[in-house]
Amino acid sequence: MPVIPPDELLGMYASGIFPMADGRDGPIMLFSPDPRTIIEPARLHISHTLGKTLRSGRFETRINANFEAVIRACAARDDTWISEEIITSYLHLHHRGFAHSVEAWYEGSLAGGLYGVSLAGAFFGESMFFVKRDASKVALAALCAHMIERGMPLLDVQYSTSHLLGLGAIEISRGEYLDRLERALK
Repeated sequence: MPVIPPDELLGMYASGIFPMADGRDGPIMLFSPDPRTIIEPARLHISHTLGKTLRSGRFETRINANFEAVIRACAARDDTWISEEIITSYLHLHHRGFAHSVEAWYEGSLAGGLYGVSLAGAFFGESMFFVKRDASKVALAALCAHMIERGMPLLDVQYSTSHLLGLGAIEISRGEYLDRLERALK
């Protein structure tokens, strides 16, 4: 199975580029969208309902408890850009300490989560999934809290969706994104 070498992947992220496969079995393509979508961790929008879920303590959040299960759950959809080559590449990056999962567990089972890449003050969110309502949002809230604690200002979520915009994501130009990325990497 071919893989994207970890140092090459890290170089892409540091340059504002990320890879995606063209379908489950397609070739790897590189992207640097304009506009770019980010979440400022301190500005994550916590709705009344999500706040209630967070306060309930129904979910336990964990970091890197089962990275491979998270990335495979993210890939388990009909229309995916997460190929086996992507999975293997990110597993290598995870073993080097740069790719991470944030997970929401419910009654001892993985209920949702997200994975991405961390470099200095930036986290590059790759994908999210849930099997229990609000689980991916709980994981995102835990990630933002973690980033705030560590002074990490940039959460790159790549593309806009109505779901992400409802959570406080904003679109910025590629130029502004690259400026923010440069500052976050220092």
